[in-house]
Amino acid sequence: MRAHLVQTDIRWQDKQANFDRVLALLDPVDVGAGDLILLPEMFDTGFSMETGQTADKDGRTLAFLAELAADFKAYVMGGRTVHACHCAKASNTLSILSPTGTLIDEYQKIHPFSIGREHEAFAGGTRVVALSLPESSLTICPTICYDLRFPELFRAGLSRGAQVFSVHACWLSTRHSHWRVLALARAIENQAYVLAVNRTGSDPNATYLGGSIAVGPRGDVLGELGDTEGVLSVEIDGDEVRRWREKFPAVRDIRLPMAGTLPDRRE
Repeated sequence: MRAHLVQTDIRWQDKQANFDRVLALLDPVDVGAGDLILLPEMFDTGFSMETGQTADKDGRTLAFLAELAADFKAYVMGGRTVHACHCAKASNTLSILSPTGTLIDEYQKIHPFSIGREHEAFAGGTRVVALSLPESSLTICPTICYDLRFPELFRAGLSRGAQVFSVHACWLSTRHSHWRVLALARAIENQAYVLAVNRTGSDPNATYLGGSIAVGPRGDVLGELGDTEGVLSVEIDGDEVRRWREKFPAVRDIRLPMAGTLPDRRE
């Protein structure tokens, strides 16, 4: 299986422009049936707390993701803002589409970025997702941006069988050096792939330096982008995870509980 990390310069709150840009970046890429396409956090609007304007109320972004998955016959994971009518706050959501374009699961960001006051507009999630990808015999655990700083979330995913962790981000340039170090650490300590896709460019509030990176279960960098738009394509292999965990069984030696207190169910 190949993973394709799509690093975009997101146009501020312009969904159609962002849809068009994703398609343009993927057009020359050899995406195979059953591959995995990863898009950044809130790829359709940029990181915005103007949820009344950016929320995917009409399902337009979800429809785009479904069409993208069906057209490429690939799994697609893309971030959007969801505002359910019964909730006071929106959710920073990652939607996961099957190669037929079917919505198969969604992950709600567990750790809102409180320093940036994200918690004032977005409710934190309570569910860890670990999703099997039948075509590859891999299990993937999605995370969003600030989640990368919380190793206990990754341990919870590991306890649910994760061999791959995806990180979908709008990671600020001011702490860009942390991005790479944390991605490497999460891969090494969990003996798993980490596929971390970031945006680049700027919006009215911040700048971003890209640096999307794919790390293997041994901590080896499989590929990395700079600060311009592009697509990073890498091979991921469940057998490689199993071989490394058998040769160097660090995850078998974990003695503290991994699952934490997060319920493994929808709220």
